[in-house]
Amino acid sequence: MKNDEIEIRVRYGETDQMGVVHHGNYALYLEMGRIEWLRKSGLSYKRMEEEGVGLPVVSMQLNFKKPAFYDDVIRVKTTLKKKPIATIEFDYEILNESNETISTASTVLAFVDLKTNSPIRPPKYFLDVLG
Repeated sequence: MKNDEIEIRVRYGETDQMGVVHHGNYALYLEMGRIEWLRKSGLSYKRMEEEGVGLPVVSMQLNFKKPAFYDDVIRVKTTLKKKPIATIEFDYEILNESNETISTASTVLAFVDLKTNSPIRPPKYFLDVLG
């Protein structure tokens, strides 16, 4: 399925006393990858929210293979797992500068009506962009 890749330089505040990226920051890296995936696909998360459509994360799985450190440049590869129905699923691979996998992950997000907080199907324009 469709994929995208972004680079992120690890900031000092994202690390612990040992200079290792704190595990909680990986959720942010995944979000950054997902938002860019949407943007490069021609989809605006901001527009969706303005139209009353939300995409909350309902499931996230992370597997840590190697640490990332302060000032490393990491790459987040984001891949759409399958065409969305009421949820959208992404797989991720995070690589270091040596092209080694440091983490793999997956997320499931649900399409919801922001007024009712009820599940909905993806907007037609969203599905049209995916083909």
